[in-house]
Amino acid sequence: MLKKGVSALITIDNHIGRISISDDYLRSLIGTAAVSCFGVAGMNPCSAKQGLLGLLGVKDRIDKGVLIKAGKDGLIIDLHITVTYGTNIGAVKDSITEKVRYCVEDATGLTVAKVNIFVASMTA
Repeated sequence: MLKKGVSALITIDNHIGRISISDDYLRSLIGTAAVSCFGVAGMNPCSAKQGLLGLLGVKDRIDKGVLIKAGKDGLIIDLHITVTYGTNIGAVKDSITEKVRYCVEDATGLTVAKVNIFVASMTA
């Protein structure tokens, strides 16, 4: 059973016991996988908190632009990205979706139900 805990943990209960995975770990894992894909120039803030941290000059974090929700069929991941000008956005989307799904499922055993990708900007 997958449930979102109060303390920003994803908790999995099974016959052996309870496994807790922090949101910070998942966001870092997902951000690293997304940025490593060809055509992704970076991540964009996806919340007011991330935008404010950017304005205050806080160093860019790899998990910027990553939102994770626990759905009934698995994780729903939202990514806000910047793409490199001239790349095929459809191919970039497919690459990110497959890489993020593989990395999360391989590292944690959690099911990824959906990966939503929002292209926020382009860079040269």
